[in-house]
Amino acid sequence: MDVARPPRTRIERFRKAAYTAVIVVIVGAALFGATRLRPAAPTVEASTLWPDTVKRGPMIRQVRGLGTLVPEDLRWVAAPSLARVERVIVRPGTTVAADTILLELSNPQLEQEAEESRLKLQGAEAALANLRIQLQADTLQQKAAVAAIESEYQKARMQADMNEALAKRQLVSELILRQSQLDAEQLAIRRKLADEQLAARADSGAAQLAVQQSTVDQARAMAGLKSRQLEELHVRAGIAGVLQTVAVDVGQQVAPGSNLARVANPGRLKAEVKIAETQAKDVLLGQRANIDTHNGIVAGRVVRIDPSVQSGTRTVDVGLDGPLPTGAVPDLSVDGTIELEHLEQVLFIGRPAFGQPQSQISLFKVDADGVYAKRVAVKLGRSSVDAIEVLDGLVEGDRVILSDMSAWDGVDRIRLN
Repeated sequence: MDVARPPRTRIERFRKAAYTAVIVVIVGAALFGATRLRPAAPTVEASTLWPDTVKRGPMIRQVRGLGTLVPEDLRWVAAPSLARVERVIVRPGTTVAADTILLELSNPQLEQEAEESRLKLQGAEAALANLRIQLQADTLQQKAAVAAIESEYQKARMQADMNEALAKRQLVSELILRQSQLDAEQLAIRRKLADEQLAARADSGAAQLAVQQSTVDQARAMAGLKSRQLEELHVRAGIAGVLQTVAVDVGQQVAPGSNLARVANPGRLKAEVKIAETQAKDVLLGQRANIDTHNGIVAGRVVRIDPSVQSGTRTVDVGLDGPLPTGAVPDLSVDGTIELEHLEQVLFIGRPAFGQPQSQISLFKVDADGVYAKRVAVKLGRSSVDAIEVLDGLVEGDRVILSDMSAWDGVDRIRLN
């Protein structure tokens, strides 16, 4: 007997639904598993990176800058007045003394003024001599007048005394006696006035001589000034050293105060080092420094700090303590390193590419197996030229990458190849 079977389409639909459910479950499990997996770490060539190991120990804080050697004894020789260059006697590179003539200048107007001032001095001196002779003659004449009055007074005094004696014997009348006494009294008054006139004439003469002497002194000072200005046209070095530059040529017109030449003492040099303004705040007077002349290193100390900032840097003068190496000359380019302080037993690493002091950055720390490196947050402290203090985020012995890793800012883990 035949058994009725269910329709085929119903079984196929049931089977398809079961297959679909199984596929959905498998795909869902695969997607769930995929979400739990880490993204593949990008591969970086290890040879292109700059790794370093975190250390603990002493660290010397330093700042570094570029600079030049400059003479401590430097003199610019300036033009004394408006003049024309007639001759250049000494050329750059020559060793000179303080009184060595470097250039000869000319100024016809100054030469004329110097001659006029000399003649005025001669005229003033002649007038003074003439006044002195006149005053001496007047004084002698006044003394002669005083002497004459003195003589007349003595005669009148003697006559009065004689008449007085005769009057006692009644040989001379009382009227004659009174007349002689009156004459003597008048001559005494004239003698006193003459003495006063002689003293006044002496004071007046001294005043006239002082006025004329002042005129002579003024003329002498002007003549001396013009003579010195004329002598200054023979331009001298002023200090012993080496003539570095001559800034003018023969025939050139120069203005007063313009620089003509520069003389320096090459035996006494100092270094002018340019330090970034952000680092110069810790530089202090007396700190030790090393100056690299590219032919030797010279020790020194900070002797001056420029208070102003120019082009983002401050100038620090370093006095050199040791002997200069061969080839150390003015204007030589040097590298200066200044020691700020010594830190004892601190955690530090080499300075990262973008690591600033007292900041927090992220670095890639290399795993123990050396295959992967993951990003960690690191807090930095005080810095030096090639090292920086680690305050938090790393421990001694950790290996980190100090290179510029900005190309991998979007990942927290890399693979080292």
